[in-house]
Amino acid sequence: MQLILLERVEGLGNVGDEVSVKNGFGRNFLLPQQKATIANEANRKLFERRRKILEEKQKDELEKAKAISKNMATLELSITRATSDNKHLYGSVSTNDIAELLKGAGYSVERRFILLDEHIKSVGEHTVRVRLHPDVIAEIKLQVQAEAI
Repeated sequence: MQLILLERVEGLGNVGDEVSVKNGFGRNFLLPQQKATIANEANRKLFERRRKILEEKQKDELEKAKAISKNMATLELSITRATSDNKHLYGSVSTNDIAELLKGAGYSVERRFILLDEHIKSVGEHTVRVRLHPDVIAEIKLQVQAEAI
């Protein structure tokens, strides 16, 4: 399936790129989310008229994401969990927990944009990455503390 991207899609291309994707990915994700349009002559002409607007929109979103990333860099979150021996957690800190902490700090981030390299199962300071834009990833500090018994 040939598509014209209407916004930057990580791993696929930038605004205006004409890409070939599998039918299911195009029909089930890119087209319904309005990230792309079918590549035909009418849509190519329409896109060329809208190109400047779409590129400006992408540039604005990137600038906003960079500003939020700069603010998040100073953010230090803290969470208290029950531990077995004051070191290892009963369970782990999930992306849902981190999303709730970020919401409490005034940032609205979906849990699917929180990137954990490994499960957080121990007490201490951990670095968590948050994808704000395909080109911007913020790092925040998460302090996991043992629950007082």
